[in-house]
Amino acid sequence: MSSDWNKRTTLVHGGIRRSQYNEVSEAIFLTQGFVYDTAEQAEARFLKARPDEFIYARYGNPTVAMFEDRIAALEGAEDAFATASGMAAVSGALTAMLRTGDHVVAARALFGSCLYILEEILTRYGVEVTLVDGTDLEQWRSAMRPDTKVAFFESISNPTLEVIDIAGVSEIAHAVGATVVVDNVFATPIYSRALELGADVVIYSATKHIDGQGRALGGVILGTKEYIRGVVEPYMKHTGGSMSPFTAWIMLKGLETMDLRVRAQSASALEIAEALHGHAKLSRVIYPGHPSHPQQALTLAQMEAGGTVIAFDLAGGQEAAFRFLNALGIVIISNNLGDAKSIATHPATTTHQRLPAAQKVTLGITPGLVRLSVGIEDSRDLVADILQALEQA
Repeated sequence: MSSDWNKRTTLVHGGIRRSQYNEVSEAIFLTQGFVYDTAEQAEARFLKARPDEFIYARYGNPTVAMFEDRIAALEGAEDAFATASGMAAVSGALTAMLRTGDHVVAARALFGSCLYILEEILTRYGVEVTLVDGTDLEQWRSAMRPDTKVAFFESISNPTLEVIDIAGVSEIAHAVGATVVVDNVFATPIYSRALELGADVVIYSATKHIDGQGRALGGVILGTKEYIRGVVEPYMKHTGGSMSPFTAWIMLKGLETMDLRVRAQSASALEIAEALHGHAKLSRVIYPGHPSHPQQALTLAQMEAGGTVIAFDLAGGQEAAFRFLNALGIVIISNNLGDAKSIATHPATTTHQRLPAAQKVTLGITPGLVRLSVGIEDSRDLVADILQALEQA
């Protein structure tokens, strides 16, 4: 694999391991274990496995290793560990390095399950968590302490699409020796510059744009080789959150077309945002790549485009939002994102429904808010579908 390859080439050829049969498509090594020629060889491998030596599927697998190598090359990371889901990646990345008495500073605008890990799981074991307005660097600075171990945030928040200054937060966190962990799902690996901007660890739900076709759950943690193999791997292989070989094969197939899909989706998202801006039925349209977004300049500086997700607020509240959702003809109602199919979600009653009402207000998750993940359909058809549904809202 050449370090000079551009993204699309890396997405097709990175990390290839061919068997003795020289297959074109990556092989699925669907096995739970591996055979040793001698007892001495088994002993040596358990003491220290060399590259391309495998022990057990929970520890590693050739198909999974291909996915890890390919996504690491794309991200510019030294190494990666593939997990069973995006939330396995979030919980594994954080839990593997935190101990009782550690302090975490996190943006409060997060996916509901991420908030659950911070507020319910980590605190249960004596980790202190401070939540801040992720867009306010002064709040990050004020929250940092000498014992702060981790700064955690979504580079673009779910579902209100706030954009966090990765370089700014990283500088503040590194000043106290904290590790910067970025959930980068909305930015996508195509537009990611998180490591270049100062992040130490990058997390993806591979379920989203990497698979991008609604087939499988998966996740990945990226960082230095020391962190991935010395901190994450021991934790994950003993707690069982590893990716399966078949899932890794699906993700490899998804990577091949991800650049084409994500760029088309982002272009369509901008078209839809422009078509909806100023619509009488909407109190606000939120798209990081649109001039109306307060952080458009930061968005374009960090990731060159606005991403694949739009949010908008129907002035008539939940009743209007439900009428809109039920009137859609092409866009489907579901709770995933980053898919080839366009998906509409009502966060207040689904993905973020467990949050107290006051917290929803603080985060801007109103009764009328709809999150739209833009797919690869023709943008003209999507605009027409959305506009006709708004007329019925």
